[in-house]
Formats: sequence, structure tokens, C-alpha cells
Amino acid sequence: MALRPHALLPRQYDHQKVLATTVDAWGRALWLICPDADLRPTSYGRQSARPRTIPYDALLVVSHGGVLHEHLLRDMNLRVTHLDALPNGRFVLHGHGPAGDQNAQIYSMDGRRRHGFAMGDAVEYLMADRRHHIWSAYSDEGVYSHPISAAGLVRWDSGGRHEWGYKPPAGTEYIDTVYALNVDDDVAWASYYPTFPLLEARTGGEIRLRKSPVVAPRGMAVHGEQIVMLGGCRQPDRLHHCRTTAHEALLVEEARLTLPNGSPLKRYIRPVGRGRHLYLRDTTPRQWYVTGIEDLTSL
Repeated sequence: MALRPHALLPRQYDHQKVLATTVDAWGRALWLICPDADLRPTSYGRQSARPRTIPYDALLVVSHGGVLHEHLLRDMNLRVTHLDALPNGRFVLHGHGPAGDQNAQIYSMDGRRRHGFAMGDAVEYLMADRRHHIWSAYSDEGVYSHPISAAGLVRWDSGGRHEWGYKPPAGTEYIDTVYALNVDDDVAWASYYPTFPLLEARTGGEIRLRKSPVVAPRGMAVHGEQIVMLGGCRQPDRLHHCRTTAHEALLVEEARLTLPNGSPLKRYIRPVGRGRHLYLRDTTPRQWYVTGIEDLTSL
């Protein structure tokens, strides 16, 4: 099964470096671009863009159905690693820098920083929904070293106020690292190391854990009783279509995911799960692809 193209950063921005990118809860592609940045190696053998000076101004490009909008974010003091859109035209960003404990910041439509808050260390995922919730998920480097990250999965309101942190039921393993996350309105789904259960966390307080047939998935799409998990089981290009019951996810069928031209899907960066859709990109930050529940169930 082939991915579908979703959004492409136009060539007019080719000469500028992308600091961070995502697809938001409305299906819009976001790119945070810095005109004055260098590419520097990371500990994982890839390169990431870093501003040459702090503070700096950055351009946020939003693409929706091929229509572009630009927002200039002023006087930024974080080296941004994650971003997302909030309701009412605001944006939340997370990163590193001289901001101290306030490593997450809220920007308004006019491009000015309104306030910051502490989000913890080693953020793997930062995702917001359309109901004024922000979800942050963490890796082991934060879980075992920072009191906020220790929960593994945390929910905030859209102003940065801590609302909830995951506490597993008795007899269940705590989160070490969140491998896959899907956020829809009022609900987050996660799969986490070491036992890789399927966690469903609702904003009303309901928590449900299900046994999953997929070990270490890298992404997921969810709609009703249908769930599609990407990767895992040492098969990074495999889609696992499952049906959920009260206590487990049952494997229905599998498919091999390819690029739109049919070529093998060899490498991809952390996918973004938004309800029934799963967005992913390869090593370039400029092209987003999409697949989802409707693609697999139509085969």
C-alpha cells in the first residue's frame, strides 16, 4: 500500500533551514524556518538546524490544502525541537536554550511570546488537540531524571497548566519510553516500552490498557474500534490493522507500506498520529505523506 503526498514546503524556502515541523490537529503542515541557522550533527548521526544567535526571529509557514500562511515569531530564545498549533491561532513550542526551566512557550497570532512553562526533559512527542489540551510524551532519559517527565505521558491545558500525569494501574509497568502516540479530541493513545500495551487515556479520567500484538510500533492511526500500527516486530514498513475489544487489539490483516511511487519505505522520522490519519516523512523535513484507517480498510 502506498503513502499519499500530503504537504510539500515550496521551493521559495529552499535557502532557509527548518528547525521543526509537524502536522497539526486540523491537518495543516507546519514548518518553523530560521533564516540564519546552521546544520549541525546530532548524537544519532543525523543533522539538525540550529540558530546561529539567540534571540532570533523565525518564520512559521502553515500549509492547508496548498494554501500558505506565514507567521513571524519574534525574539525566540529556544532552540526549538517540537511545535504544534493551538486553538485561537496560538502556537506551543518546546526546545532548549537559555530560557531555563521554561522550555515550553506559548506564542500568539501576533508572533509574540505570551508566557512559558516547564515541560520536563527528553520530550519524544508534543501534540495538541482541538479541545485546548496539550499532550507530551517522554523517553527514558527524562522519565528517570526529571519529576515532570517521570509520568511518561502528561496532559496540559492550552495555557501550559499541568492537568494530568499517567499512573499505571496496579501490577502494570510504568512508562519507560513512549514509542508511538496518537492524539485526537479528548483522547490519547500510546504504546510504550517495556511491555508495549495499547494505552487509551481520555480527558474525562478514563484509562484503559489493552494487550497488543505489535511490539515497538512507531506510529498509529485510530478510529472507533479500528487501529493501524506502523512498524514494530522488526518490520519498519509493516502496517498492522487491528480491531480493539475491551481487553486487547486483535490482528485483522497486514500490509507493506511504500512511498507513493512504490519504492520501499526504508527510513522515516517520528510519525504523527492524528485520529484516523498517520502522517510521516523521510529524512527531509520538507515533504509530508499520509496514510490511515480508510486506506487499509479499502484494500
